[in-house]
Amino acid sequence: MSKNNTMSQNPIGVMDSGIGGISVLKHIHAQLPHEALTYFADSRYAPYGNRSPQEIQQRCFATADFLIAQQVKAIVVACNTATAAAITEMRARYSLPIIGMEPAVKPAAAASQNGIVGVLATVGTLKSAQFAALLESYGRNVKVVTQGCVGLVECIERGELHAAYTRDLIRQYTAPLLAEGADTIVLGCTHYPFVRTVIEDIVGKHVTLIDTGAAVAKQLHHKLTEQQLLTDSSDTPHITFYTNSQQPEAAAVIETLWGQAAQVQLLL
Repeated sequence: MSKNNTMSQNPIGVMDSGIGGISVLKHIHAQLPHEALTYFADSRYAPYGNRSPQEIQQRCFATADFLIAQQVKAIVVACNTATAAAITEMRARYSLPIIGMEPAVKPAAAASQNGIVGVLATVGTLKSAQFAALLESYGRNVKVVTQGCVGLVECIERGELHAAYTRDLIRQYTAPLLAEGADTIVLGCTHYPFVRTVIEDIVGKHVTLIDTGAAVAKQLHHKLTEQQLLTDSSDTPHITFYTNSQQPEAAAVIETLWGQAAQVQLLL
């Protein structure tokens, strides 16, 4: 059996600054239902958007090293801020396939009817050179209005998806985008799809919301196929969650976001 055939039975590693990447994990599980998955939530250090690029890179290396020790065959960096700060360095450091995120400026520009696109993201993502390059490439023919969402990730990490305070933050952050006339809004952080229904309720059904989870899953599928790493198993896959969160309800929040019972291991 070749190395790749042996490796193909190994899990896919998915990492995020916290639990937001579970929104991407759901897309991966939907597109690749027989693949084993190992998820790492670096919640003790969330949100990455408040940290320097150097700090984010060190956290990404530590998390990737942990996942590689679990014998993953590929890593999905299910975090826009981490992708912007560390994906180049990670690809230089590790030999396995590494798939990143990017805010969906291109599909949003294509979807917009009036040429005005809003982007909700962390401050770290909006400040990144990668995001500037995205705007340069895909934002030329549309007006892009950006909004940093300080504090929203923390609400989602605590599982406060429908709390009044969370709703108030979303109302505050979407107001400038609506005032500019945005008819399409990019959910530029993997945490934000978990409050999608709240955002829809506030901005109205006439505004299109776009996230990138499905596109990332598609790219992962392509990479695994290209490198002959797709599993040939038809068994129910093993899905494991690890978190270093110090919140007492961390496992319960993960199960809530995953939508079913989950094997959650707490790393102290």
